[in-house]
Amino acid sequence: MTQISVADLCDEHEGVIEVCVTQFRDFGGRTAFAGPIRTVRCHEDNSAVKATLAEPGEGCVLVVDGGGSLHKALVGDNLAADGVKNGWAGIVVNGAVRDAAVLSTLDIGVKALGTNPMRSVKRGEGVVDTPVAFGGLVFLPGDMLYADEDGVAVLAADEG
Repeated sequence: MTQISVADLCDEHEGVIEVCVTQFRDFGGRTAFAGPIRTVRCHEDNSAVKATLAEPGEGCVLVVDGGGSLHKALVGDNLAADGVKNGWAGIVVNGAVRDAAVLSTLDIGVKALGTNPMRSVKRGEGVVDTPVAFGGLVFLPGDMLYADEDGVAVLAADEG
């Protein structure tokens, strides 16, 4: 698959593309990925993340708004491996991940704020496929997300 650079995409769609200003780190085996957005909003509880990554991804990118918390990891090697197995293109976490060494070997894009070895709590909380906002933009399910080493950009579904 030929991957367009996010910078080139921003030039091509100037005025309509939105860029996330959050400075993510790359953890997955892919540093460039793209796909329609699915979302989860949760706080230190990855139950909804686990359930969503267990579904067919069909090339989508899961955007997880963990409120920027670095106290518990919302994605680790097992959930990312489920994402690979189920056809997800990538995961963007406004929060922490763990198992960074293994994540780097998996064929999936993973961007997050940082790492924490503590697993999340499991209370069955979280909201799926609702608008989430961080980094200066709103991530809407169905819009297109593009990510590479330069950052994360979003085009509305009717612009892509």
